[in-house]
Amino acid sequence: MKIILLQDVDGLGKAGDMKDVANGYARNYLLPRRLAAGATAALIANREQRIAAEKRRQEKQAELNRQLAERLQQVTLTFKARVGTQGRLYGSITSQDIAAALREAEQLTIDRRTIELTDPIRALGTFSVPVKIASQMEPKITVKVVDESAPEAETESTEESTASAEE
Repeated sequence: MKIILLQDVDGLGKAGDMKDVANGYARNYLLPRRLAAGATAALIANREQRIAAEKRRQEKQAELNRQLAERLQQVTLTFKARVGTQGRLYGSITSQDIAAALREAEQLTIDRRTIELTDPIRALGTFSVPVKIASQMEPKITVKVVDESAPEAETESTEESTASAEE
């Protein structure tokens, strides 16, 4: 007997699947418990519409993921931190800090668990941090960690050089 599953059934399939099962199994177990319905022409057409709608939804989600990956690829976050001896930070930059900076700077809400930072950043420098968006998409965000006392002098010198270049 051909049936369409209305709910997930262990060992048989997921909701929406069309299966061919024994008549007794369908009549005595699946149909009375409303786990499945007989495969009528209307249910088969409804199933095909749901499959097409799900496919369109997945394609739209894949396009949104691709756009987000392109946008994240271009992001560069700069963190100012206190630095101790040997260029080590007094604290650390964690995935939660990166997620908060993305939310503030780029208005992107990324879950901190998708930021694949194996260990917190504890040194000055530029780091490439992967963000897992989908199964095959892992764009890398550039994270720069600079000494909080150094950037003022650095920005002043770059402003002076741009001002002298304009004259």
